[in-house]
Amino acid sequence: MEAILNIVQMIVSVALVAVILIQQKGAGLGAGFGGSGGQVVSTRRGVDLFLHKVTIALAIIFFALAASSFFI
Repeated sequence: MEAILNIVQMIVSVALVAVILIQQKGAGLGAGFGGSGGQVVSTRRGVDLFLHKVTIALAIIFFALAASSFFI
């Protein structure tokens, strides 16, 4: 059971990193670390909104898997 939990957690972590990297856009290193990237107001639409929701879901799943490893 613990081995399966570890494998699932690794898969979720790789997916989380991939989704976060897909979201990165902007002009340069400053945009990747919280810079505005030239935009004052940004709204999420379409694919951006979907990727944002997937990131939140994967983060919650990753946290739940990490927390559950303490109880097994």
